[in-house]
Amino acid sequence: MCGIAGIIDLKTRRPINESLLAAMNDRLQHRGPDGSGLHVEPGIGLAHRRLSIVDLAAGHQPMYNEDNSVCIVFNGEIYNFQGLVQELTALGHQFRTRCDTEVIIHAWEQWGTDCLSRFNGMFAFALWDRNRQQVFLARDRLGVKPLFTATLADGTLLFASELKSLLLHPDLPRNILPRAIEDYLTFGYVPEPDTIYSGIKKLEPGHLLLVDRSGQQTIQRYWDLDTSSFCTSRLSEADARDELLQRLTEAVRRRLLAEVPLGAFLSGGVDSSAVVAIMAGLMKESVKTCSIGFNAKDYDESAYARQVASLYRTDHSEHTVEVDDFGLLETLVGLYDEPYADSSAIPTYRVCAAARERVTVALSGDAGDEDFAGYRRYRLFAAEESIRNIIPAAIRRPVFGLLGRYYPKLDWAPRIFRGKTTFQGLARDSVGAYLHGVSLSSRETRSALYSPAFRSGLQGYDSRAVFDRHVRGRDFPDALSMVQYLDLKTYLVGDILTKVDRASMAHSLEVRGPFLDYEFIEWAATLPTSLKLRGGVGKYVLKKSLETLLPKEILYRKKMGFAVPLARWFRGPLKDRVRALPNSPWLNADGIFERRGLEQMVSQHLSGQRDFSPGIWSLLMLEGFLRSPCPTYSR
Repeated sequence: MCGIAGIIDLKTRRPINESLLAAMNDRLQHRGPDGSGLHVEPGIGLAHRRLSIVDLAAGHQPMYNEDNSVCIVFNGEIYNFQGLVQELTALGHQFRTRCDTEVIIHAWEQWGTDCLSRFNGMFAFALWDRNRQQVFLARDRLGVKPLFTATLADGTLLFASELKSLLLHPDLPRNILPRAIEDYLTFGYVPEPDTIYSGIKKLEPGHLLLVDRSGQQTIQRYWDLDTSSFCTSRLSEADARDELLQRLTEAVRRRLLAEVPLGAFLSGGVDSSAVVAIMAGLMKESVKTCSIGFNAKDYDESAYARQVASLYRTDHSEHTVEVDDFGLLETLVGLYDEPYADSSAIPTYRVCAAARERVTVALSGDAGDEDFAGYRRYRLFAAEESIRNIIPAAIRRPVFGLLGRYYPKLDWAPRIFRGKTTFQGLARDSVGAYLHGVSLSSRETRSALYSPAFRSGLQGYDSRAVFDRHVRGRDFPDALSMVQYLDLKTYLVGDILTKVDRASMAHSLEVRGPFLDYEFIEWAATLPTSLKLRGGVGKYVLKKSLETLLPKEILYRKKMGFAVPLARWFRGPLKDRVRALPNSPWLNADGIFERRGLEQMVSQHLSGQRDFSPGIWSLLMLEGFLRSPCPTYSR
């Protein structure tokens, strides 16, 4: 795993500021501590930081073809590169290394942009072809690896693996994008392709960017999950179980190639336990596993991790952290470079630090929930959807809308009495209901926080536009398939993969996810939803397929997740910090918020009347972002 950056000016071909490019590269040192390199010629500057994984001696970048007319900087792994080497060698290409980077060069020479359809991996790269006078940038299908871009007023294109690298450029504007604030307070992250800055974008997953000799930029989608294939499989349950295990085993096998120590995260949940169980069957040596335990029973899964580690005789390492581990707040602000409000970033950061003490590559169970409908919210959504399918919208909207408006928000009461969110969801259509269910703060709550000027500046924009853009023009066999697709496009890439990439790269750790194998995901999408969510059990067919590998107390226990006790923090050790939020000079400086709205949220939370924990955490992280200085390169 690595870091890349670059400055592209094909139109004027002015000399590249090499010291600026070097500074942008140095800002990514944590992503690649094992080496660095630059390629500079008129109008082209490419930079690379290396984390050595394969071909430790010869895999240095930037890397070139035989006559140095093609140059690449690459972040990621191409898992099927060995087969591509054989294919390209048969076509006459000559290889000087044993690494996957060189495969991209020759695949581009042979197939052009169609080379992307042949890669199975996680990647972000930039390739310069002097003969074609083209720059070719691409990001992997699922967005495992990040790629940020910005176009300056003079047409110069900047790119980098992280925002902090781009922000070193003195000519890059730092204007905040208003809709990004609305989206952030809704989702807890800024969804692709936006960033918090109006002038910086994320290249979306499954997309490529071409720059021609005139400086013209063209963005194209090269992959998407085909929604017409959803739920089309006619496999029996038994055959689906068998094929699932075969395909998951192959996805794990692809990710075991490394010339450095390799291991796995082990939380004791279904997905990470499945990965470890399969690894144990494929590896000759004991699997190195790592888990995090909390010093509070309600949040601690370490006993389940130990159970799996004992079953498969792994070389297990366990680290216990304080459940009140909120001291990382400032660290997280600098880590993500833009507002990011998933509090599980704290234990993720800790487990990555612990794993890096023993391994350089770790396999994870990320995306198992998205693949097989494992989240609790899928079960709740499916239950609501069954009611929406029975009661016509003409009746549902006014009746449940009225109940949702006037039924009190009883966050303090037993769950059976907390019906307001359900009523509000039933009054909406499927997309609106799912958005309402996953939002950190409701639309009404967000609107109450905004100043009149900021609300006016949004010009009616609502975060539902994010979901609408992804489902528009697509047909789905059922609503559950639709929301799984939405999560693949938004939550998985914007939250989960962002969290893991930044936390792991902060410790120079490469994380590989077998459940993120695009071929596996394409196959899983063809399975009917009845094999994913059945009788209130999420990941039904996955769990059934694993019954020969894992005990039922692992497979069918209540899901815990990587939670932290926000509500307790905000009414306890962080109480004073929360109480100070309405008077924060940073939250009040840019005319975004109305102090009265902030005061009401904080007051209701501290009194126990409402639980605004996710919304308050998002404001704390936003305040930290607004308070932090943007790095700028000094000439």
